[in-house]
Amino acid sequence: MVNWKDVLTKNTLLGLALGQFLSLLITSTGFASSELAKKGINAPTSQSFLNYVLLALIYGGIMLYRRQALKAKWYYYLALGLVDVEANFLGGSNPIKGDLLVIAGATLYGVSNVSEEYFVKSADRVELMAFLGTFGAIISAIQISILERNELKSIQWSAGATFPFVGFSLAMFLFYSGVPVLLKISGATMLNLSLLTSDMWAVFIRMFAYKEKVDWMYYVAFAAVAVGLVVYSWGDKTDQNKAEVADEEIEHSKHFDEEAGFRQQDDRDIVGSSKSGSFSKQAIASSSGVVEK
Repeated sequence: MVNWKDVLTKNTLLGLALGQFLSLLITSTGFASSELAKKGINAPTSQSFLNYVLLALIYGGIMLYRRQALKAKWYYYLALGLVDVEANFLGGSNPIKGDLLVIAGATLYGVSNVSEEYFVKSADRVELMAFLGTFGAIISAIQISILERNELKSIQWSAGATFPFVGFSLAMFLFYSGVPVLLKISGATMLNLSLLTSDMWAVFIRMFAYKEKVDWMYYVAFAAVAVGLVVYSWGDKTDQNKAEVADEEIEHSKHFDEEAGFRQQDDRDIVGSSKSGSFSKQAIASSSGVVEK
């Protein structure tokens, strides 16, 4: 029988809630991109540029204040920044035509998420965000100057065009800030599973904001994804508990082996001392001209 207290732990509930918040943020970026597309604006790298700048300024400032040595090589962050920029470029709402490029963008997203999980758990979250923002901003600026310079010049800047740009950047900044936290709590798989509900959030927003009717199957689908997330969290926690028990057994076994080794060493020392004692007696007897029988 399932013990729900073991399943719905504090970390599990936090991971589920944060995952849905991130999913809602992704949905918000999709709506912002759609608004820009309606105005004929197609500049995915430019949309992400301000996000990288915010990451570099805020987390870079925290990192400078700490004055800590780097926990990972800078060129690893450079590679991650390149992968992340291209993932946003190919995986945007208006990607270049071609299914292969869309698949490539999704693959780069996966590589980026797994890499971030590695850096979060082996290095430092602030360091990751600071360098990702710095290199992401540099790479984006270079790419914008090559691919999107003319697109930016042709934009008629107004409140209707500026607001989606700024909203997209702020939502992306919050998303990037929350992703490392979820990766540390639950891992990249939980993140990707949580983002599956982004389409459901889009439907709900259309339903309440645009008064669109929603088929009842959407509710079933949303509930199915939610149940799947809980089941995954439960299975992940079970595996984690088994791993902890196995580690404890290994440590106990090592401790037992060490005690046995110490006892054997003590026995050898005792035998050695008795032998050396006998030898000493014989030496003393020999030196005095008496052989002990």
